[in-house]
Amino acid sequence: MANRTKSRPDLKVLPMLPHESIYIGVDIGKFQHVAGFVSKTLLERHRHFESCPSFIFEQSREGFRVFVERIRAYCPLEQCFIVMEQTGHYHRPLLQYLLELDISAYVMHVQCREGGMLKTDKRDALRLANHLYNQLALGVQVTNKLQVIRRAVPPSEAALQLKGLMRHRYELATEATQRKNKLTAICDELFPELTQVLKNPNSSIALDLREKFPTPQAVATASPVTLREVRRGSRPSEVQLEQLQSLAAQSIGIKDVARQRSLILEQGLLIKELRLMQEHTERLDQEVAQIVERSREGQILLSIPPISPMYAAAILATIGHIANFEDAAHLKSYFGWAPERAQTGVSFDRTSLTKGGSREMKKIMYLVAWNAIKTETEWARLYKRLVPRLCSYDERTQAYKGKGKALAHVIGRLIRLIYALLKQDDETLRHLAPGTPPPEPVLYDPELHKHHRSGHYHPLKKKLPENRIVQI
Repeated sequence: MANRTKSRPDLKVLPMLPHESIYIGVDIGKFQHVAGFVSKTLLERHRHFESCPSFIFEQSREGFRVFVERIRAYCPLEQCFIVMEQTGHYHRPLLQYLLELDISAYVMHVQCREGGMLKTDKRDALRLANHLYNQLALGVQVTNKLQVIRRAVPPSEAALQLKGLMRHRYELATEATQRKNKLTAICDELFPELTQVLKNPNSSIALDLREKFPTPQAVATASPVTLREVRRGSRPSEVQLEQLQSLAAQSIGIKDVARQRSLILEQGLLIKELRLMQEHTERLDQEVAQIVERSREGQILLSIPPISPMYAAAILATIGHIANFEDAAHLKSYFGWAPERAQTGVSFDRTSLTKGGSREMKKIMYLVAWNAIKTETEWARLYKRLVPRLCSYDERTQAYKGKGKALAHVIGRLIRLIYALLKQDDETLRHLAPGTPPPEPVLYDPELHKHHRSGHYHPLKKKLPENRIVQI
């Protein structure tokens, strides 16, 4: 009997669809995800995309491994395409895992769906897979931009570090402004005359004074020697300190003891919170500046005169990777500086900026351009040339009106320059052979820019594509 038992060779499982691409939609959840599979053969077999197979896996490394094994059962990994919605941060571990395996991953905006009994995770996953199949396999174009599928590109090393740091810095700045507003309101109630001597009640000197002498009575009864302890250098002067004591003695601030006590406690806590936020902001600024100066993309952006380290960090954190944008027009739209035209027949009624895009980047690019036109740069000379051409002249005020048009034109040029330099550097790195040290990044050259503006244009690419005549 033992002789009848023969050793069987190792069996190799062949994929179900070895010569066909499969399109997978993943409905993201907090603890588990649902994947729906769609392909040409599966649609022919099941008649409708909602009847195609699905698979549930956990939000863990073991769950991701099982999911990849299920994909291999259908087709090779090179022939699968996966799409998921950008639902907060729950999709990031799965997306990172797929990108590490070089699997083609796509993302799209969160879709608006009808609620009710028909809404299930399986149905949502299969609808995502059907969206992916229609746009990639069939080439279907969608009118709603929120339904457009785009390839997921991992962010650069600098952008990966700066994204969280810059978001935290924005939050700190917002919270610090809230604390300052509360401190200003308390100052107006406790000691409203303080701003007659110290214009900013939230400056470092004013905060030291308010912390040590929280009420007008404390300021009025303090000795000159004690008051001088809050001075920094020669500020405030002796005359200002005397004026401050005189105003404190006749202050119209609140006199109720119970109310004063609560305001003093709140003021002391707010001052400590504000100083802690300022300390954290300074530490973040130092770390962000070092990251920007060490990165290739940061060196490129810093070479453009009006861009400071903080502006460069915000741009890099927002872009992620320049490969996310097909051309400079998409980057302008994402930054909120793309024009919109209202057309009636053959005439344009009006032109305005798009309401979409990143609000923070719209503000940052405005500040960058504003600083550029105030210094001796090519952007300032461009702005001076554009104002007479784009703006109307008011005879009454003897000045041009609508200078924002010229400034918006300068911002558009700046964004195109940023895109061109970052895109050229990305293409240079992608064409390098493995193990080859990268060359120095191509920086902004003001002399070359001036040469271009004078009419002698030389493209960034050294070799342009040759014109070809195709005989049909």
